[in-house]
Amino acid sequence: MAALRGLPWFAKVYLVAVIGAAFALLGYSVAVSGRLEQLDWSNLLVLALLFLVCESVPTLLNVKQAAVSVSFSAALAAVVLVGPEGAALVGMTAVFSVRPGLPLVKRLFNGAQFAVCGYVAGQVYEWLGGGVGLPTIAGFDDLIVPFVGAAAVFVPLNFILIALVLALTGQADQVPLRGLAQFMVSYLGYATFGLLIAGLWATVSSISAVLVLLPLFVARWAFGQYHAQQRSYDATIAALCQAVETKDYYTRGHCTRVSLASGMIAHEIGMGSERLRAIRYAGMLHDVGKLGVPTKVLQKDGPLTEEEFAAIQLHPMRGLEIVRGIDFLDEAFAGIMHHHERQDGKGYPMGLAGDEIPEFARIIAVADAFDSMTSDRSYRGARPVEVAMAELRKGAGTQFDPVMVVAFIKAVDRDGWEPPRKVTTPPAGEAETTTKDHDDPTMPIQVVSER
Repeated sequence: MAALRGLPWFAKVYLVAVIGAAFALLGYSVAVSGRLEQLDWSNLLVLALLFLVCESVPTLLNVKQAAVSVSFSAALAAVVLVGPEGAALVGMTAVFSVRPGLPLVKRLFNGAQFAVCGYVAGQVYEWLGGGVGLPTIAGFDDLIVPFVGAAAVFVPLNFILIALVLALTGQADQVPLRGLAQFMVSYLGYATFGLLIAGLWATVSSISAVLVLLPLFVARWAFGQYHAQQRSYDATIAALCQAVETKDYYTRGHCTRVSLASGMIAHEIGMGSERLRAIRYAGMLHDVGKLGVPTKVLQKDGPLTEEEFAAIQLHPMRGLEIVRGIDFLDEAFAGIMHHHERQDGKGYPMGLAGDEIPEFARIIAVADAFDSMTSDRSYRGARPVEVAMAELRKGAGTQFDPVMVVAFIKAVDRDGWEPPRKVTTPPAGEAETTTKDHDDPTMPIQVVSER
């Protein structure tokens, strides 16, 4: 139990409570109800093997040490075929998962939470009138409503137990809750595999486990492909951001913070999950066009010439040229291209005004300016969040979309905002820094005429 030592005390209490509850349920089944003696052990062993195989090859998520599997289908089949106690025993076999490097405490928790979910789902199944044992063809229709009830309890309960352990162990901030909610809904769909196993069992006995194993692994493969694709997307975005931020020592982390703030605004105005992902990508890549701006222009002291300022104004278009071939960015292209447009039409590169400006660009404009104001720059220190908010309000209707400003202020008031850490001044010559910031609305770039 060495893995428990580094956990907060409340996380330890929770883990012990879930593990203790699972063993208490099994103990009650043995000592009080006596129902374990009535189990069909041959069917239970085959279901346990199916569950264990699926649990041993899960799909890793973009969360540290977190994974999902489709093994719950076998647990739900066990609810029908061997009842609550059998479903609990099937779930408990997660302790014996052959996944390498899995700590004992995590094995125990996984087995315990599956056992609790299986037992509770089994009780709901019986309460709704479901019969335990091999279903008959004539009586199969009578199983559907009780099975749906059991699945509707099993999946959310499993979600809650896992979400709580993530929250208590400090990993909740890494979990995209909307994404996990989608997984929960998807799992309700995959739960029908459990009913399929039970139905086939009545005609082809345990061979049904083999028949269902293939689609279960196809489902697992699909999960894996989806997350592998997401990880490759994230790696692509991160590499481009790193390249942009080498232009200026003081803007390191700016892309990530703009992405976060853009996501907060998008969430506040009710964007769907796919558009939320796209706006976060747009926030990460909004300044990628800086790669096409000469470093000497960004680092120049004093006012810029009209030609030099034109080079800066072209960076949104340069950004679009750089990322145009990345198909998955989709709507993010508009955010990258137009995030320096203004509500009054005095922005660049196209001078769009009001609703002519794409929604993504209006979101990024607010997030970009806010992070610029609350971050250290070579020529000034970071401004307090309150000062930056006041500046956003001041610019609402002229520079910024008032709807996006209000949404961001509401989101920050509710969720808070953690300003970036204080940037230490780098030794002379060891890091590139710019002497001006085109994102800062309080310090516009000075331009001199060449005439």
